[in-house]
Amino acid sequence: MKIGQEIRTQTEPNYTRTNVVESNSFQKNLRSQTQSLKQQELQQLMKNITLQGNKLARFRSFRDLAKFRRMVKSFLQETVSNGLDLEHSHSFSLDGQSRKLAIVKQVDEKLLELTEEIMNREKKTVDILGLIGEIKGLLINIYT
Repeated sequence: MKIGQEIRTQTEPNYTRTNVVESNSFQKNLRSQTQSLKQQELQQLMKNITLQGNKLARFRSFRDLAKFRRMVKSFLQETVSNGLDLEHSHSFSLDGQSRKLAIVKQVDEKLLELTEEIMNREKKTVDILGLIGEIKGLLINIYT
């Protein structure tokens, strides 16, 4: 007994269509879970930066300063990598020459608001860090 070609062609597309729908919903769930985990991680980093900023304001040691700077740097790298998207495109000028354009797009507004909030909250500490850095630079210049 031979199976006709018409029967196979009718069943195969239905099977692949259900897979596409399932994979789209899976991708949406995966993206939302990933985004919520990143948000929780950034909130934890913000809490740690706040605690370290308070510790630095109280004790003002170079060890605390270095730790605070590392924490702020990692937070900013994380927010820029997740909150902004760099898009490259090509366009042509009126005389027909090609130009390469780089466009920075804002992807996650809440992530950028969180970054601004922590920078505003830690402005005093960052100013103190700047002064300490300048003093350290002057001392190194005097020493050499």
